[in-house]
Amino acid sequence: MRGLCPALLFSVVIAGPVPGQAAPPNVNWNEKIEVASGGGHRGPWRMNQSDYDYVDDPTVAVNEQGSIAVAWADQSRKDIFIQIYEEDGKKRFQAPVNVSRSPQTFSWLPRIYYASRGAGNVYLLWQEIVFSGGSHGGEIFFARSIDGGKSFSDPLNLSNSMAGDGKGRLTRERWDNGSLDLAVDPEGNLYAAWTDYEGRLWNSRSSDQVSFTRPLLIAGGNGAKPARGPSIAVDPSGVVHIAWNVGDDPAADIHLASSLDRGRSFSTPKVALKSEGHSDAPKIAVDSKGTLHLVYAESPAGPFARYHIHYSRLHAGEPEFESPREISGPHAQQFASMSFPALSLDGENVYVIWEIFSGRGGRPQGLGFAHSRDGGRNFASPSTVPGSLDPVSGFNGSQQGLLMKKLATNPAGALAVVNSTYKVNESSRIWLFRGEAS
Repeated sequence: MRGLCPALLFSVVIAGPVPGQAAPPNVNWNEKIEVASGGGHRGPWRMNQSDYDYVDDPTVAVNEQGSIAVAWADQSRKDIFIQIYEEDGKKRFQAPVNVSRSPQTFSWLPRIYYASRGAGNVYLLWQEIVFSGGSHGGEIFFARSIDGGKSFSDPLNLSNSMAGDGKGRLTRERWDNGSLDLAVDPEGNLYAAWTDYEGRLWNSRSSDQVSFTRPLLIAGGNGAKPARGPSIAVDPSGVVHIAWNVGDDPAADIHLASSLDRGRSFSTPKVALKSEGHSDAPKIAVDSKGTLHLVYAESPAGPFARYHIHYSRLHAGEPEFESPREISGPHAQQFASMSFPALSLDGENVYVIWEIFSGRGGRPQGLGFAHSRDGGRNFASPSTVPGSLDPVSGFNGSQQGLLMKKLATNPAGALAVVNSTYKVNESSRIWLFRGEAS
């Protein structure tokens, strides 16, 4: 199976001071928690008859009370599972809860969110490898819990197509699965976005957290470049933003569309930031002032070369994004490639993590981290999430794709990061890292 399309990489990650950046913040990290473990076997791709035995694809959310929800895929059981950790790090459930409950088809790369208010509702979106008649398997499924993750509704198929939904195509031969996202606005409306193998970007919304509208085409099709890696954010006034990049383009840029009517229609897509290099894997978030924050990977030499992490923001009422800035360190000196960022906000705090790659053609090992205390004006020198760079446990997993959501925060300052590790033919694990930046 030609699923994962990692950037081709070069050397080891070291995070050193960057001229003009702020001093490192005091980040207090707790001891990492092993959430789940599995084998290390991955047989040849035989669709849903593949012989896989490993855990992978973690995602995380934090509610206002500090409870942390972690979801992941168990490839041996072909299902998505969830565990809740209380503020003191103790597990809520004796055994993980099965969300997808579809052992005949693989479930991959979930996204998890808490309701914007209250502690009870938990929402999951994931890619189910259903072959519906097209050349590529994939449908987008949703389930919710109203009892704090103890039980979940029957999975709901949002896409119902033959297009291979959840594929984020880079070229016709290479893509990342997990090309999907979910957002919750302050009123409880849900917005789901995904791309299919043919490159169309879709959005579906729900006002009751139970039923969803018929998918609305946002971009792609009719000869357009294939959309890839959507990210959704909703501002305080209810404006819905979707960002993505495109495949089949060595000079791909970040694109953006917005909705002023809560997802019923979207503006004509436009290029948010144009560069001469290859831009990939954007993530967006909106703060309480309506500022739209954006992070993405940028490779001056094009796809499959050396990437670094760029940050920009669009202030409410302004027509254009600020000039982007690199926040991941001096690559000319470090000879490292960093890609597939994640982004989360907490008041004036802006948190970014990303995948660290080492070795030509290698897999990611460890997670980079950067933090701004002043709403993105300045970032501290980058570092690594302590304990995430663990060669003994293998590489970062992410066997089916690196378009993931590994970072979450809450207004009280709780910081949660997840990662998977995979050691070939030996073991696999899901990890939770808890911290707080002061």
